[in-house]
Amino acid sequence: MRTSEHTIADRTVLVTGANRGIGYALVEAALNRGARRVYAGMRDPVDHPDRRVVALPLDVTDPAQIKAVADNIADLDVLVNNAGLGTYEELSDRTALESHLAVNLYGPYDLTLAVLPQLTASRGHVVNILSLAAVASLPVMPAYSISKAAAHSLTQAQRALFTTHGVRVHAVLTGPVDTDMTRGLDIPKTAPAAVAHAIYDGLEADQDDIFPDPMSATLEPAWDSGVIRTLERANSALRPAAAS
Repeated sequence: MRTSEHTIADRTVLVTGANRGIGYALVEAALNRGARRVYAGMRDPVDHPDRRVVALPLDVTDPAQIKAVADNIADLDVLVNNAGLGTYEELSDRTALESHLAVNLYGPYDLTLAVLPQLTASRGHVVNILSLAAVASLPVMPAYSISKAAAHSLTQAQRALFTTHGVRVHAVLTGPVDTDMTRGLDIPKTAPAAVAHAIYDGLEADQDDIFPDPMSATLEPAWDSGVIRTLERANSALRPAAAS
């Protein structure tokens, strides 16, 4: 960890998709690390026994709910865009692709812009939960893979452009996690709690790209010098004049 400024302790965190899986684990891990306030965004909010948790109705495809969240959060240090959709279908299913893009791309796009003033004020962090499918498509989940690839590109654009706001943007590239999404896959999976703790470890270490499980971690040693990061760094200088 470089400095204490990136710790979760005494910070305010907003986690989307917080009702189960990685999202629920992220809420619990933030509490364990001493977060001052955790906003838990859920489609169907449920109360949490810890009084530091504020459950919020939040469907990231609903503009009115996004606005309500932004209007009711006075300060925010960390936004974790975790809410996601992942189903199995044929590539020809355009409706499925549109649904995945609505949740996995436009949801974090809209929510991040809505709370950017709070993150700017705190010089905070955006954490986008992506997937290894963002860099190598899963043919059994084409719509999911396409949407995560688009969200990865969004993350890179945010990372370059939000520097003018003092906001750091992190990509979390997960491998298989033991959630409802992967229940039917007979492959090794990592527990959500372990992934959540690794995500916050990466955030506290101020890592641009976080590899929170054994499968994704195999990419980490060569990632920073690889073609994707090399091109991202080169392209980051090509900002609009107003953002430079």
